[in-house]
Amino acid sequence: MFDALTGRLSDVFDRLKRRGSLSEADVDAAMRDVRVALLEADVALPVVRDFIDKAKADAVGANVLRSVTPGQMVVKVVNDALVEMLGGEAEDLNLIAVPPVGVMLVGLQGSGKTTTTAKIALRLQNRDRKKVLMASLDTQRPAAQEQLKVLGEQAAVATLPVMPGQGPVDIAKRALEAARLGGYDVVLYDTAGRLSIDEGLMAEVAQVRAAVEPHETLLVADAMTGQDAVNVAASFKEKVGLTGIVLTRVDGDGRGGAALSMRAVTGCPIKLIGVGEKLDELEDFHPDRIANRILGMGDVVGLVEKAAETIDQDEAEALAKKIQKGQFDLEDMAKQLQQMRKMGGLSGLMEMLPGVGKMKDQMAKANIDERMIGQQEAIISSMTKKERAQPKVIHASRKRRIAAGSGTTVQDVNKLLKQFQTMSKVMKRMSKMGKKGMMRQGLQGLMPGMSNNPF
Repeated sequence: MFDALTGRLSDVFDRLKRRGSLSEADVDAAMRDVRVALLEADVALPVVRDFIDKAKADAVGANVLRSVTPGQMVVKVVNDALVEMLGGEAEDLNLIAVPPVGVMLVGLQGSGKTTTTAKIALRLQNRDRKKVLMASLDTQRPAAQEQLKVLGEQAAVATLPVMPGQGPVDIAKRALEAARLGGYDVVLYDTAGRLSIDEGLMAEVAQVRAAVEPHETLLVADAMTGQDAVNVAASFKEKVGLTGIVLTRVDGDGRGGAALSMRAVTGCPIKLIGVGEKLDELEDFHPDRIANRILGMGDVVGLVEKAAETIDQDEAEALAKKIQKGQFDLEDMAKQLQQMRKMGGLSGLMEMLPGVGKMKDQMAKANIDERMIGQQEAIISSMTKKERAQPKVIHASRKRRIAAGSGTTVQDVNKLLKQFQTMSKVMKRMSKMGKKGMMRQGLQGLMPGMSNNPF
């Protein structure tokens, strides 16, 4: 998300940072470019206008123009304005109420409500240790109730049994009663959608809301629909009342206009974002971290949190001990590749690291394919235990067998082995340098030729 906007803004700010001092004309020119970049990112025009007015007023102040590094100060001004536009502080689901706490999900058909219901349920159960009941109120779409049941089985979350013939309001009342009798902490209502907003949809949602009085009413909106998602949010806010927004498919939206417009247009906080199709691919929406990522500053805190969620502590300690002894084999390399994939692959990791916008461009020009990680895992999986432990035994005939078994070529196998040799050399240097040596020499000590490496 935001790739195009990040690239455009990086170019604008790079020009500013190269100037020793800034005039009002320089700031005006930069803000014009920022305005165009936001509009191209599909941000709503009124939102862009308000954003530019605020940022420009702060950017032409004496503190910025007389600053030692005025370019950096303008970046900070834009960053602060972005954080404010996105809502300021992160807001989690509000579950402070007498259980069972009702959470109703609304939205158009195809926005991802049913999958999002299961994602939220899994998150509440695993992270917050809540006992959750899911109920499908969708009697319009064929097999919608069955879909939620299947997702519930995958997530090991309870779903309300289906009773044919019941309407949405009756199902909602039955779910609330079942949640009370079953001692559930949270009950999630997955409502029906339509292809477009109509009076029937709004009336049905309003009736359900009146019947069960949910504590949270969340709009599930598809980020890929851009300004349409913003218009849908405004309509639901007016007709039904919303307490928050969940944006889905943000991993497929390169512009990010919906995320940047929604809070400003509706006044409702974006609470969660769906970053993939799997049930565990749901994240909190942090305005400050999103702003940092848009401006190429990365999201180190988010990266650390993601690592903490996915890294197995015992495996990490075992690997650290092997590195200290100068031992590192292809089995260890496979585990690192799996770890990288769990954390979002190369692009997912890179957008969370500071100052890697240009590096991503270089990767694109070099035709570095995200599927390479899966390909390398397949190559290692096609090896025997002996070959993984002792790569030196892998000669021509073995390479042909490994390539055939992994659906790759001998050249691909050679590339992997060369990459492994490079990693092994780095690991050996680490073991020889020890902690003090690494502190003194840093990455340059590990990879002396690193300064000549464009990556």
